[in-house]
Amino acid sequence: MVIKDMTRPTDLHGHAKGTGPLRTQKPVYMDFLPPCNNACPAGENIQSWLALAQEGKHEEAWQKLVEENPMPCVHGRVCYHPCESACNRAFVDSPVSIHAVERFLGDKALEEGWKIKCTTPKSGKRVLVIGGGPSGLSAAYHLTRAGHEVEIYEAGPVAGGMMHFGIPAYRLPRNILQAEIQRILDLGVKIKLNYKVDNVLKEKEAGNFDVVFVAIGAGLAKKIDIPGQAAAKMLDAVSFLRDVETGNVPKLGRKVAVYGGGNTAMDAARTAKRLGADEAFIIYRRDRENMPAHDFEADEALTEGVKINWLRTIKAVDDTTFTVEIMELENGQLKASGRYETLEADSLILAVGQDTDTNFLSQIPGVELKKDGTVIVGPNMMTGHEGIFAGGDMTPSERTVTIATGHGKKAARYIDAYLKQTDYIKTPKHPLVGYEKLHVWYKTEAPKREQEMLAAEQRVASFDEILAGLSPEQALFEAQRCLSCGNCFECDGCYGSCPEEAVIKLGPGNRYEYDYNKCTGCAVCYEQCPVHAIEMVSEKISEK
Repeated sequence: MVIKDMTRPTDLHGHAKGTGPLRTQKPVYMDFLPPCNNACPAGENIQSWLALAQEGKHEEAWQKLVEENPMPCVHGRVCYHPCESACNRAFVDSPVSIHAVERFLGDKALEEGWKIKCTTPKSGKRVLVIGGGPSGLSAAYHLTRAGHEVEIYEAGPVAGGMMHFGIPAYRLPRNILQAEIQRILDLGVKIKLNYKVDNVLKEKEAGNFDVVFVAIGAGLAKKIDIPGQAAAKMLDAVSFLRDVETGNVPKLGRKVAVYGGGNTAMDAARTAKRLGADEAFIIYRRDRENMPAHDFEADEALTEGVKINWLRTIKAVDDTTFTVEIMELENGQLKASGRYETLEADSLILAVGQDTDTNFLSQIPGVELKKDGTVIVGPNMMTGHEGIFAGGDMTPSERTVTIATGHGKKAARYIDAYLKQTDYIKTPKHPLVGYEKLHVWYKTEAPKREQEMLAAEQRVASFDEILAGLSPEQALFEAQRCLSCGNCFECDGCYGSCPEEAVIKLGPGNRYEYDYNKCTGCAVCYEQCPVHAIEMVSEKISEK
């Protein structure tokens, strides 16, 4: 037997062509990782539930969605949808409005009263979750579905954490939030409200818990020192938003200033407008390009009449007068200019960041805290103390609802393995498929369906939700815009294009297979697959 290389003609993609016994390559069906799935902090199988929504199978789509994320109504409203930033559809016209379809499915589930399927036998193990925010609720949900008994100890009067007290109702209606939380509790999760934990180990022993997951969030406002601040009426944004939520609305005056450039600053200014302030303006030390707030948050604030003073930093405060220095950016570096302005406001809201009150953990042997108070955890989300896990805003990470939710699920998987005395091994990801790998041959231009929004003058008049959901027809259209990147959706492109009839249909939902006795390796099927679910694999040529 002699093996020899043969120079073959190539197709447009550089693949060697061969026919019959001289075939140098063969097609293989493969699954790739779509960029939306890869970008989701909650680890949703977005493409899978979108495919079900395309078929109008709404309840099946919702059940698939809540396998990974128990609060689609919430995330469809407040997630900053990095999945859409990664969507390959952006190269065609605009990304699929994934968050809007997710919200549609979540809202429909509440309207129809759909129940989460959970038939796992009870394990007899008990888990204490400290904190009823997104991370704690997510962990409790997934651990309950795994068969464990879970109790949540929450220091506040209601569950939800910063979802309830930090995100204004115009973005997240409270009836929607509480309905999704109640569905988690209906699975059997117990919750103790108005109960602050000071001694974790004592609570663990007293409740006969096998494991503790700590997820208390970041509810403390960062403090900064401004000369003369004692003379001014100053509030922190976290306390301000919490007070508004609980009905203890502070008197702000006619003109309100907000110091900071994040999403909380935008929410504070927009809330001040809704409370009757004639003027609400933001003071931020950098420019818009470098602000931490998301673009659409700033756009909405500006539309509602909030003014933003870019490149300004407060140097001194005297009652209602603020001295601000004009800043300059040179090569990305912030520099003081030595030039000053005077601004007038009746009150100042500080929105310069949030901290976590984790001092109570320092008494636990083995638990390590960073200088900023966040807790150091291992890859399995466990602290340095056996059986004590932590996640969400209290661990080093970006602070969003979706990331916290993903932390809760990740911790639940490691806790489940810990309780079963096994190891949780994450399934390896398929290779990522970018737009450059797609072969989209059909007409795809179909701009996304936009959600309707209240007019600016209507928005600032109340805390009513400003963004509407999609209609069933719009949700169907939007779901059908998904390109199914990297995964076969049975379009028959390969089947119809094969000149040798080497592609065999296996029936709906079962995709195809090849008859390699007929296949010549011409790669036509590969070129006709719009989603890159076919790869050409090189073969050795053998000759007697």
